[in-house]
Amino acid sequence: MEVNNLAEEEYPDDFNYIVRLMNTDLKGEKPTLYALRDIKGVGTRVAESLVKHSGVSGTKKIGLLSNEEIEKLKKCITEFTEQVPTWFVNRKRDPYSGEDKHLFGPDIDMAFRDDINRLKKISCYRGIRHDTGQKVRGQRTRSNGRSGLTVGVQRRKMIQKK
Repeated sequence: MEVNNLAEEEYPDDFNYIVRLMNTDLKGEKPTLYALRDIKGVGTRVAESLVKHSGVSGTKKIGLLSNEEIEKLKKCITEFTEQVPTWFVNRKRDPYSGEDKHLFGPDIDMAFRDDINRLKKISCYRGIRHDTGQKVRGQRTRSNGRSGLTVGVQRRKMIQKK
């Protein structure tokens, strides 16, 4: 019986084991479509759209792509907002600029922090809840989400005292 070892696959000398896109290291062994999903802000549908608009093969391993194909992908990522309809982007009507954007990588974290700080600054209900570390989206807090010391009914102690 022969055993096929997929881990010991032979790659050409110009194979890139790590491809850098949008401040993210992508594994070269993955197909392009799945490797793009490792970038924050890129899901399956966005990756499919990027591959379609750039003209790069989605099944080809990303480490086998030429420099020109990687540059096409970078260009498509930077121009993604213009290529897709407004309902497809992840930041519609940005409160600061008013335009529709699609954020990638560390920009998502920065925008999230800025939004929470804006809510705290204007002292709205959600901002106050964020500030005090409580649940923000209407969840119950009486019995769930407790932290610290154990909280509960001390029934046995009450019975023993009587």
